[in-house]
Amino acid sequence: MTESAGPPTGPDHSAADQDASQGGGGPYQDPLDADVQARRRHRWLRWAALAASLLVLVAAGGGWWLYRKLDANIRTDTSAAAELRTYEKERPESVVHDAENILLIGSDSRLGDNRKYGRSYGNSQRSDTTILLHLAADRKSATAMSIPRDLMTEIPSCHQADGKPTRKQFAQFNWAFQFGGTACTVRTVERMTGIRVDHHMVVDFNGFKDMVDAVHGVEICLKEPVDDPDAHLKLRAGRQTLDGEEALGYVRARKSIGNGSDTDRMDRQQRFLGALVNKVQSNGVLLNPTRLYPVLDAATKSLTTDPGLNSLKDLYELVRSMRDVPTEKVQFLTLPRKPYPADPNRDELVQPNADKLFKRLREDAPVKVVPAEEADRNSDGPGSRSPTPTPTYSGSNAATDPCKQ
Repeated sequence: MTESAGPPTGPDHSAADQDASQGGGGPYQDPLDADVQARRRHRWLRWAALAASLLVLVAAGGGWWLYRKLDANIRTDTSAAAELRTYEKERPESVVHDAENILLIGSDSRLGDNRKYGRSYGNSQRSDTTILLHLAADRKSATAMSIPRDLMTEIPSCHQADGKPTRKQFAQFNWAFQFGGTACTVRTVERMTGIRVDHHMVVDFNGFKDMVDAVHGVEICLKEPVDDPDAHLKLRAGRQTLDGEEALGYVRARKSIGNGSDTDRMDRQQRFLGALVNKVQSNGVLLNPTRLYPVLDAATKSLTTDPGLNSLKDLYELVRSMRDVPTEKVQFLTLPRKPYPADPNRDELVQPNADKLFKRLREDAPVKVVPAEEADRNSDGPGSRSPTPTPTYSGSNAATDPCKQ
């Protein structure tokens, strides 16, 4: 008879498993397995935290890259700033703190991509459109005053690109840009109006087109169809949305739309800019980063500014300060003028009405703009408007429906 084996010295796993299966204190878990699972959970949490950190860095890096790209789009006109510093003593003083006056210049250079829009003046260029934008100190209104390019005025002696000075002369306004660039135009405007120009921007043709395309077109209304090969423009009558190329032809055309005058063209430009402002504000572009970026990209590519507005931060602060201006308070008008006696194809200021307008803008006083028909009913003389405490001028605002004018 053989001797039986002794009792096992280790734990009786089979018994423990049997007890567990019979309802004893829950399933058995090896402490070593619990440690492994805990380490796995900690590892997963570390990877999740790392991934989240990387996503934040990528987003921040992408945002910084976009910011740098937009910032680098803006060109700075340091030569104009230097020229203006030379003549600082003769420039007017700012009258109202926080009010700002910005000179917007549309360049009609025919160089490079702009060659197809007309004949070139050699290597020179003239200002096709000039607007003095007055932003009220309380930022509750903005008034854009167009200056006719054919207005006869005093142009001071200015330095040309080669450093040679021009002579002081009485000539049509847009020659100032050809003679001495932006600085000469700024000084001419300041001498004419007595208004200190705080900043300036030059916008080129292609930039204007891209801005219109970035907001997916701007709506206008035509009483008659247009077919103008010189302006690259063929449009039907009625309400329609223009893309960038069509918009450029529309605001630049003269002979094919209206009475063919520069006055009619300026009125059309003002109405179009009002519609563009309304499109941007009504579609919430300023509050939607994905829609704002294409607009900013197009705008910054088209701009040449003074050093005070040559960064995205500066431009953003400017736009942000105007964000809450009601569209009906974004006003457009043309300074009072009449045909120049020596040449009816040129203009001259209507006085004292022009000086009264300049004084109100200089002192940040309110200006009221109404449709031409209403202004004419209240007029008591050429270029003059109603004798009410707030002078009334012929013009439009950004809230005006282009098909109800």
